[in-house]
Amino acid sequence: MATYLDGIVAHHRARLAADDRSIGDVAAALAGAPAARPFLDALSGGRATSGSAGLAVIAEVKRRSPSKGDLAPGLDPAALARAYAAGGAACLSVLTEGPHFGGSPADLAAARDATSLPVLRKDFTVGEIDLYDARAMGADAVLLIVAALDDDELTRFVSLAERLGLAALVEVHDEDELDRALGAGARLVGVNQRDLRTFEVDTDLAALLRARIPDEIVSVAESGITDAADVRRLAAAGFDAILVGEALVTAADPTAALLELRGLDEVSGDVEVSGTVA
Repeated sequence: MATYLDGIVAHHRARLAADDRSIGDVAAALAGAPAARPFLDALSGGRATSGSAGLAVIAEVKRRSPSKGDLAPGLDPAALARAYAAGGAACLSVLTEGPHFGGSPADLAAARDATSLPVLRKDFTVGEIDLYDARAMGADAVLLIVAALDDDELTRFVSLAERLGLAALVEVHDEDELDRALGAGARLVGVNQRDLRTFEVDTDLAALLRARIPDEIVSVAESGITDAADVRRLAAAGFDAILVGEALVTAADPTAALLELRGLDEVSGDVEVSGTVA
């Protein structure tokens, strides 16, 4: 059965095929890219300071999704990034995919300029040029979806990301994909709890896959995380971090919503509230 992912990936492969830029052209743009921020370190070091649940949070800037439609189409990415920083987010995730998620590279630039937090470019990476583009636009990490890539692509992209100074969040949905991710050399693995065919969230999946992830690999739980009880469950399963989008972008007060997820009820003194950092 075809999934929404199949259609989106087909769109992006067609986009890539029509892109007449050379790798050299895109690589030249890296000269003006800001220095990379330590995305992986921010997650692996976040457990001691991230609240009672003991999880670092990747907070997402997301306007819409194919399954839910519009979530926050008029959001201000800079203001939202500052709100997340005030709530103690360890990193940001910013959708740059336009046709299906309403995002753009401008959203990433605005969010990154508003805080000192490392930023994940959330998009559909299907070619090497996508990684160069991510680094050129200021991303500190990229998403690699195992279900969208073959083994050769996955291995090459993990390696290229490291050479470019990017962290690679390698997303899996089942045991076979986890094996492929580990075989490709992933150091950062995301477990997406959402079934790509039904959009339903399988809350048992995260614990099942986390038990098979080596301790030296930084693990992130994704999708279907709505309240502090979800966070405590994922912390008990052994995850290092969570990625949360919908529950935060639809909240009336994203800072308060993030603090509540983290098991806190006030802004701590050690988180950045605002500011522009190169």
